[in-house]
Amino acid sequence: MSDNLTRRQFLVRSGALAGGVAIGSDFLAACGSSSGGGGGASEFKVGAVLELSGADASGGQLARRGYQFWVDTVNAQGGIDVGGKKYKVKMVVADCKSDPAQAADAVTRLAQQEKVDAMFGSYTSGVQIAMNPICAKYQTPCIAGSAESPASWSAKPQFAYGIIPSVDLTADKALKYIVDLGSPKATSAAILGANEPFSKDAAAGFAKGAKEAGLNVVENSLFPPNADLTPILSGVASKKPDILAVGGHDTVLINAVKAAKSVKYAPKAIIMHYGVTEPSFAKSLGKDADGVCGLVDWTPDFPYSDKIFGTASKFASDYKAKYNTDPDYTGAGCAVSGEVLQLALQKLGKPPHLSQSDRAKLNTIVAATEIKTFYGPIKFESSGDHFHDNTAPPPILIQIKGGQIVAVAPASAKKGAFQYPLKSL
Repeated sequence: MSDNLTRRQFLVRSGALAGGVAIGSDFLAACGSSSGGGGGASEFKVGAVLELSGADASGGQLARRGYQFWVDTVNAQGGIDVGGKKYKVKMVVADCKSDPAQAADAVTRLAQQEKVDAMFGSYTSGVQIAMNPICAKYQTPCIAGSAESPASWSAKPQFAYGIIPSVDLTADKALKYIVDLGSPKATSAAILGANEPFSKDAAAGFAKGAKEAGLNVVENSLFPPNADLTPILSGVASKKPDILAVGGHDTVLINAVKAAKSVKYAPKAIIMHYGVTEPSFAKSLGKDADGVCGLVDWTPDFPYSDKIFGTASKFASDYKAKYNTDPDYTGAGCAVSGEVLQLALQKLGKPPHLSQSDRAKLNTIVAATEIKTFYGPIKFESSGDHFHDNTAPPPILIQIKGGQIVAVAPASAKKGAFQYPLKSL
């Protein structure tokens, strides 16, 4: 593949757009069971509002793939067991076109027209924030396997839940890992972030961590998501910070590395967040990806397992066999969202189609979730600024080495040595 291969192009070629999901102007597509749906009580119907077109289409397809993996897995096992009878699952996907306003309309359509029993959340936090009050309006539980902005949870959404710990709980720890591991220790950092919910929250987390680690922050600024990063990185390079920390989605992160190389700036460490673990990051950048750090909340090396997916490594191998690509932590988070829903439906003990009162009872069961899965522990906060977010999984610092993702901290998850300082890009 060429060095300028985008993440979306990579996902298209690797099969993320496979599986019968088309992209259309007013898209609603059913995936999973072939049996009839609606009020026939033959299957559970789960809605998903995703960015299948527009700026965040590659991520939306990635999240869909994770959710679909659970649907296919549970259906292959005969369905969800309710009182000794098994019901298959149909996932109905609505394309919000990467637009939060359209996401709110999509939730309404799924609730009123499709009469879904539950929802899956979006890829981006901006869309998830728009979905939350509409899910509450229709009293339909929504489990989000991707959204990481704390703004998704600080408003205390009564019917929405986050599988991945919000970025403010993870990004700050990355800087401490780097300072503790580096020799000689880093003393300065530049913090950059795209001006959209997840990315600016990632940047804020990096800034918080820099302060706690005693680093001199020589730059702390936001830029438009579609900005030309070359002049921005040129300005940062002139200040010679030891660490470059960038908050952004995949394309932004790839462009940041390319811009740093173009101005001949090689910091001692580069830390980013989500996107580094996507195969397209290393594929697109080639050897320039080596040494770049990222944060994850799950890897296939985790010693976790459950009865639905088996071990973390088995999940990874099954996922790769199905999609011909390795899963990252978002794919795993979306898949385990289905597991949380499945176990809650079993506890509810009601067959489909659920009434509004049944959905309200289901929501109470989801809120009380406390389980161990192949992804790790799942327990949703019941108060505070991270209300209904799963804050249990610990963050892991990874580094790209030879195109591969290697965990380098903390010691309990370490699979390789931390490369510091970087010699070049």
